[in-house]
Amino acid sequence: MKNKAIGSSFDDFLAEEGITDEVEDGAIKKLIAYQLQTAIKKKHLTKTSLAARLDTSRAAVNRLLDPDNESITLLTLKRAANVLGKRIRLELV
Repeated sequence: MKNKAIGSSFDDFLAEEGITDEVEDGAIKKLIAYQLQTAIKKKHLTKTSLAARLDTSRAAVNRLLDPDNESITLLTLKRAANVLGKRIRLELV
């Protein structure tokens, strides 16, 4: 019996399951949340102090840093990046 999975890629699997976009979106948000948390630690900020600098609530900061919350706007990400001394770089490939 030949194993059909041998030689196929993970991208092929995601496409076959119809979940490519969902998985990519989740991965991007997890990466952004990780990068934000790393920058916050490097700046020695608390969530409360970041919220004050962003002129928002701590609950909003929690949503921003939640790796499973994919509904964050580009404007929110840009504001957070600016407060942390970072820039957002987007690329279409």
